[in-house]
Amino acid sequence: MVFAEEVWQELQQFMVEKRRDFHRYPETSNQESRTSQAVAEYLRSLGVEVQTFSGHHGVVGVVRGAAPGPVIALRADMDALPVTEENDVPYRSLVPGVMHACGHDAHTAMLMGVAKMLAAAREELAGAVKLVFQPAEEAAPVGGAQLLIDDGVLENPKVDAIFGLHVWPDVPLGQVALRTGPMMAASDRLTIKVLGRGAHAAEPHKGVDAIAVAVEVYQGLSKIMHRYISPRDMATISVGTIRGGERYNVIPREVVMEGTVRTLSENVRQAIPKLVERMVQGVTAAYGAGYELDYQFGYPVLVNDAKAAGIVADAAAEVIGRAALQSVEPILGAEDFARYLTKVPGAFFLLGCQQPGNAYPLHSSRFDVDERALLLGARIMYSVARKALAAYAADAALRAS
Repeated sequence: MVFAEEVWQELQQFMVEKRRDFHRYPETSNQESRTSQAVAEYLRSLGVEVQTFSGHHGVVGVVRGAAPGPVIALRADMDALPVTEENDVPYRSLVPGVMHACGHDAHTAMLMGVAKMLAAAREELAGAVKLVFQPAEEAAPVGGAQLLIDDGVLENPKVDAIFGLHVWPDVPLGQVALRTGPMMAASDRLTIKVLGRGAHAAEPHKGVDAIAVAVEVYQGLSKIMHRYISPRDMATISVGTIRGGERYNVIPREVVMEGTVRTLSENVRQAIPKLVERMVQGVTAAYGAGYELDYQFGYPVLVNDAKAAGIVADAAAEVIGRAALQSVEPILGAEDFARYLTKVPGAFFLLGCQQPGNAYPLHSSRFDVDERALLLGARIMYSVARKALAAYAADAALRAS
């Protein structure tokens, strides 16, 4: 179905209203009750099949076409962050200490807009489109994707491919960034507890200084990246918190360090925990200290399927022109969408949303979205769904011949 320009403009107004409503009333991971209720009610008003869940706030809608065919999933995340908004805008957050600082309000509004278009065009569709509204994308290392996968979101009907997007302030409005293969990093979490022995600061020889040992451990983490990981493999270990000590004149008995490990290779990802443990064990033993290491695997590497990425590129070219496509280098940021891609093929892309005069990054208290990106994102995702249904139907016909 070809929609008139006034239909798209009405859709833009609708999505702006929804996005601003979600922005005023943000909800953090696993608390998205108001948002999910609004989504479910809207999908039902379109005559879309809706599934909700008892264990989380995810919502799944299914738009079934008039004829059988493949099943394509489109995903948006709904959760906000525990950030206090500093933007002076009419739609600023009304919830103290909570803000949509990562654009998930825009993602949700766009997918609601896509739902409206697909519902209007369902008589022309051969197959079905699943609309996946995911909770808890920010709840690493587990995240909401796994909750939905465990509840069968990729089954009944079985999904052939899945697609998602993220608004991206580093990409100019009107452009899309995409790549085939590894695009975003795996995100793992480590906690290292250095166990020393307390003593009076006037008699340091009678204790084991956990701070001194922790400094060596911290420096050892960087040496792992520089000397044991190939320079050709993008990876990083970052320590975000160090806590230790009880009083200025007491040798501390314990220091806790927390950090994140980002990798783009599964082989490197599996190697790093062993390297970390070997280093920590050696350093602490040399000082007569002990340690505890908690290493949690989180989101996997996000790997875009070549066929699916090609569908996104064609859809984006249809809406914004081939010249507006960027080939992005791998990003060490992580995305829960990666979990879906370990189960079914698909692709994830970045939608430019730079706002004039606002160059703040994701997760900033001053991050905001140029709302003109909403219509571009919705049109691209609508085109992705149509093109993916046709492409995977052709594959199925070829296999059957």
